[in-house]
Amino acid sequence: MPDTAATTTSQQEKSGGLSGSTLKLIAIITMFIDHLGVVALESRALIIPITSMEDYVTLMQTNGQYAIPYFVMRLIGRLAFPIFCFLLVEGFLHTRDVKKYALRLLAFAFISEIPFDLAMRGQIFDWYYQNVFFTLFIGLTVIALIELAKKIFQGFFRFVVDTVVLVAGLLLAQLLYTDYGSTGVLTIVFIYLFKRYKNNILSMAVATLWLSTMNTIEATCLVDILLVKFYNGKRGLNLKYVFYAFYPVHLLLLYVIFHIILG
Repeated sequence: MPDTAATTTSQQEKSGGLSGSTLKLIAIITMFIDHLGVVALESRALIIPITSMEDYVTLMQTNGQYAIPYFVMRLIGRLAFPIFCFLLVEGFLHTRDVKKYALRLLAFAFISEIPFDLAMRGQIFDWYYQNVFFTLFIGLTVIALIELAKKIFQGFFRFVVDTVVLVAGLLLAQLLYTDYGSTGVLTIVFIYLFKRYKNNILSMAVATLWLSTMNTIEATCLVDILLVKFYNGKRGLNLKYVFYAFYPVHLLLLYVIFHIILG
């Protein structure tokens, strides 16, 4: 998933703690648990999708035997997205070539789309739901353009350019029906904006509080504040493409197992 590199600030570089690759592993494991719940239960029409606490109450009333394991898996999965957003911003701030970074995200967005739709919808393509790589790509593009505007424009003109870029990114995410949509893009922007204070806890707190405010089902992502508290700013293991490849591969495997073999 998103790139990350070692930082150079004395606040972030500390012995012990969690490296970028460790955070990625946590995000990938929690994401897998979340997707397992969706593919094994929700997308096989065993239960209704849960997008709010009200949905959970309905599920308990209609299909209670699946409610608890499904709900727990979805709650665990809420940790993944903010971590990926945090590492995306880390990668942006330290990458040598943001264009290659963006193109890599876009390439894997297209590579992952068919596995994503098969796993989540049981069909080759669903226009009304695009995978999270598209959200990450749009978010990266938005913060890259905002960063570029800082070097070109000043005062009111910079504000106008930043506003246009942000609104365009939010609209694009909504029009493409990307995972997390405009809410996800804003999560990335919030982390980017508050990273200027060199405070990982603050940036993650703002991002997770934003997600939790938009949907109470996301509240468990507040645990991510504690995780980034122990982030040591180091890259850790260099497993970049392993993380990128995991996303489409695990989705395809879940589809084969639960829609074909067990379907």
